[in-house]
Amino acid sequence: MITIITYAFGIMYSPGPVNLLSIHSGISGKINEHIGFCIGIGCAMLILFMALGFLGNTFINPIYLPYISLLGCCYILYIALKVMKARVSVSVEPDLEEGKTLSFWDGLFMQLLNPKGLLATLPIATIQFPAGNIQGSAIVIWSIGLSILAFGAPLSYSLIGVVIGKKLNDPIYFKIFNLFMSVLLVSVAINIGYEYVYLKLI
Repeated sequence: MITIITYAFGIMYSPGPVNLLSIHSGISGKINEHIGFCIGIGCAMLILFMALGFLGNTFINPIYLPYISLLGCCYILYIALKVMKARVSVSVEPDLEEGKTLSFWDGLFMQLLNPKGLLATLPIATIQFPAGNIQGSAIVIWSIGLSILAFGAPLSYSLIGVVIGKKLNDPIYFKIFNLFMSVLLVSVAINIGYEYVYLKLI
């Protein structure tokens, strides 16, 4: 079960458009107004986890799970490589009028349409949930827990913006953070490969 949390943390807390917008809100001193946006992100992830979680348990045959898990491992390694090689710019300039803050609905629709949202939910809901025999009410409980984790990602970036402020202009901090997150993702891929591919096929 720790692999689910590790993967979710690695993908949700790495820099992306939602998290960088949240840093901007922190730097702008609008963290209180930004909480609604963070709640919208969490609600979007709850929708994705529950929808894909129930579909994964319904349509994935356990016989094929090791092969699906192998594809999932390759996919996670690909994401880790993308995170490690990503160029990070902190000059966030969203198309917002001065004084306008991002709302709950902005967060909800932005995350539902954000490819990173699917990157976070697909391997968990369609591979790790079925492999861990997480079904029925357990999907709901896990989805709520993971959506709270998702809520914390933009909120933590907003807090970083408040604390560090303009010192974030040096992208080296994000490069180090990306490297750390990519190592986390690789460890998750290795763990899934061992538990759900190697041990199941030998």
